[in-house]
Amino acid sequence: MLAMQSFGADDTRPPVLIVHGLFGSGRNWGVIAKRLADSRRVVTVDMRNHGDSPRADSQSYPEMARDLAEVIGEIGGTADVIGHSMGGKAAMVLALTRPDCVNRLIVADIAPVAYGHSQMALVEAMQALDLSGIETRSDADAALAEAVAEKGVRSFLLQSLDVREGQWKLNLDVLGRDMDVVTGFPDVTGSFEGPTLFLAGAESDYVRPEHREIIKTLFPEARQAKIPGAGHWLHAEKPREFEAAARAFLDG
Repeated sequence: MLAMQSFGADDTRPPVLIVHGLFGSGRNWGVIAKRLADSRRVVTVDMRNHGDSPRADSQSYPEMARDLAEVIGEIGGTADVIGHSMGGKAAMVLALTRPDCVNRLIVADIAPVAYGHSQMALVEAMQALDLSGIETRSDADAALAEAVAEKGVRSFLLQSLDVREGQWKLNLDVLGRDMDVVTGFPDVTGSFEGPTLFLAGAESDYVRPEHREIIKTLFPEARQAKIPGAGHWLHAEKPREFEAAARAFLDG
């Protein structure tokens, strides 16, 4: 079972399940989860090979979708699901293969397609970091800066560093080996007929006009919207706007 954290306690509506992206964890979504939990139960998870969840020998989307279905079975049998990036792909595969688990679906800044980019440079940077001399997160940030120039990216990655234990809370070997699987998208038949929102950052190029046809094929009821001034990390860059858009859709 995936590690999860629960906020709120209203059982009169389906719970909201939030699924993070690559190199993330449920704690990345704590602020938004707490805000949405003012009127219902919200659950965040650590995906396999991330955070406090079990380590596994693969990172495929069918497996991630089954992990999420197991969590949803534990928290009520059906849920409104929010998934970002890798988590958005896992949520889409869940909705397509187990539509009984998903009431409403929000896919944050990702499309059901394979992407040509790779995050192997970040895997290699984390693997190369000598943790033996790291005593503080500032030490780690300074050391990681040699390979990762963007401070925001370093700050995000370092949320998964356990400084006290001197180890990453990521299974970097498996994530690196399965990077092509993570950036890809599996062949999935069928469609999800439930309400779906593809919410993108206006400054991101992850969801493009040429993706519209495949989105509508797999998710006939899909609506698309953009958050102005936000990039791929739209929930971190524009948390209030993301919360408002998610709340309006989930309450619709």
